[in-house]
Amino acid sequence: MRRSSTDESTYRRSPSPESKEPGFARGGPFRRCSSLYGRAGAGDAGDAGGGFFGLHSNPGPKAAQARYTTPKGNKYVVFYLDLSFIFLLELKRCSMARGCLQGVKYLMFAFNLLFWLGGCGVLGVGIWLAATQGNFATLSSSFPSLSAANLLIVTGTFVMAIGFVGCIGALKENKCLLLTFFVLLLLVFLLEATIAVLFFAYSDKIDSYAQQDLKKGLHLYGTQGNVGLTNAWSIIQTDFRCCGVSNYTDWFEVYNATRVPDSCCLEFSDSCGLHEPGTWWKSPCYETVKAWLQENLLAVGIFGLCTALVQILGLTFAMTMYCQVVKADTYCA
Repeated sequence: MRRSSTDESTYRRSPSPESKEPGFARGGPFRRCSSLYGRAGAGDAGDAGGGFFGLHSNPGPKAAQARYTTPKGNKYVVFYLDLSFIFLLELKRCSMARGCLQGVKYLMFAFNLLFWLGGCGVLGVGIWLAATQGNFATLSSSFPSLSAANLLIVTGTFVMAIGFVGCIGALKENKCLLLTFFVLLLLVFLLEATIAVLFFAYSDKIDSYAQQDLKKGLHLYGTQGNVGLTNAWSIIQTDFRCCGVSNYTDWFEVYNATRVPDSCCLEFSDSCGLHEPGTWWKSPCYETVKAWLQENLLAVGIFGLCTALVQILGLTFAMTMYCQVVKADTYCA
């Protein structure tokens, strides 16, 4: 039997691709819907359906999540760039600190090497005086060990020790040795400054005490075991053309007679000290030597200032290097 047209209306067959109907032509609704779907992006099934038929709807949760992940990533990138920049700055600062440390290190090593060599020279002169001249320049009877040779030996040894500690501390960059060098040199500087202040503050008392002590030392002149004192007085009276501490009569108490050493004579000869006082030097040795020191006060002051400047430079180098080592260990470890 033939179906009626009314029955076939509900079962209409799908049009073929070759159909000329406008709704199924090439580039028709399928193409338009596919382009719309491509622009809409990936979404839920419901969102895709709405996009498929060309209807615009709100984006789904995945689209919203994709929209806000990009700024968060940018924040992470900026944070990493900031960390890299800070790291580069710290690295540059550590490199500069290390360069400064190396410069101060070699300067301090050179300074302490000269310091150590100077101590070696002073020690050598002291040993030579002790070996050849005995207790040279021992003028004090109260302090017989306070001779020029002993002073030079002690000073040279101490300077050598301080210079050695400074050299090793600079080479090894050792904080303990650097601090030890600084403390020792500071103590020496403070001791010298204290002695200078006390000397100028009590100069009158020091003058009277020194003259009394020197007069006591005259009684040891020419005795056994006091070669240094004898040689010292002979050299002073000959070079400075003086006699006695305050006057040539100081020797009368020593010899218990009207006599002076032969070094007091205007023209040296054997037993010339037994001659008349007109053949002797009249100037007192204490005042003559004191006047000579006052005339050369500028040279003495320059020597003292140079010594203080060298010590201040040593203190500055030591503390600067100590701070640089601490800074390098703290920030660049």
